[in-house]
Amino acid sequence: MTYIPGRRSDGTIQHARVKQPWPKDRLFRILSIDGGGIRGVFPAAYLAEIEQRFLEGRSIASCFDMVAGTSTGGIIALALAHGMTAREALQIYVERGQRIFPGWSGWRKWCQLLRWISRPKHDQTVLRDELLSIFGDRVLNDATTRLVVPSFEGRHGEPFLYKTPHHPDYQKDRHQKFAHVALHTSAAPSYYPAVDNDGYFMIDGGIWANNPIMNALVDALACYDVPRENIRILSLGTGEAEFTVEEGARSGGIRHWALLRAFTAAARAQCKNALGQAYLLVGKNNVLRIDPPESGQPIALDDVSRALRELPGVARSLAEGSGHHTASMFLTDCADPFVRCPNA
Repeated sequence: MTYIPGRRSDGTIQHARVKQPWPKDRLFRILSIDGGGIRGVFPAAYLAEIEQRFLEGRSIASCFDMVAGTSTGGIIALALAHGMTAREALQIYVERGQRIFPGWSGWRKWCQLLRWISRPKHDQTVLRDELLSIFGDRVLNDATTRLVVPSFEGRHGEPFLYKTPHHPDYQKDRHQKFAHVALHTSAAPSYYPAVDNDGYFMIDGGIWANNPIMNALVDALACYDVPRENIRILSLGTGEAEFTVEEGARSGGIRHWALLRAFTAAARAQCKNALGQAYLLVGKNNVLRIDPPESGQPIALDDVSRALRELPGVARSLAEGSGHHTASMFLTDCADPFVRCPNA
């Protein structure tokens, strides 16, 4: 008989979180990183530029009280909480990108595209092996900073959030391996299959929270006695496609609203809605959004060569323009050491 676990939401604590104390004069700084496949090169490169220019190469994670990331952003968040610098996180893409997302040409490319019609485009075992080689057996209880990493559970069709034990109520995930969480948050539909996790079917968190800014903000407000005006958020995107609803789509059917276009619209709307909510809650002046300019020809989620060719330069340019503002908002001092809540 196949084991079917219960809904994770069935075990949700019903009462409001008991807020943990937070120093009255201390800011709570959040780093939030969007999903976007190989376009994760951009946020990693931007953070690496900031480290080099303002931190003498030290890890930028030491300046944040919480890091949230979805999909590729989740991998970067986990890398930072693993003790890596952003420069080292960037090297994951530079050194391993072609193995994770092999690009074919000629007849092999056409075979891959035909295979993609009915099967995932890429071999997930390659990504899994790379993540295990990066993170080893480390678990969320070993994280050096608070983490919030969205995934999606397919068997019951529910959002699924991985969190470090930064509140006494958070005990379920402390023994989850970094590598497994990274695999679960980045199992992008059609690119990779869902991951079987003890009866749960884990899918890319971008299904519902490609921009995880509100996941982190709500968690901070629920867990800590910190005034909203004392929260600062650095939100990093991975580049969006230009999007408008043309005349044909306004009055057309499925031919005009193909799956990919509908997903693009949903992901874009979720991102902008989450940003708008964060602006309302903490004030737009307390949120810094850094994102490559919109493009009519966006980089595909698995186009490694183009991402490595274009995005580091974009990151360098944006760091030159916004770096001092980023430093003044987030790098004036180090965050207090992260103290895990004991296992109840």
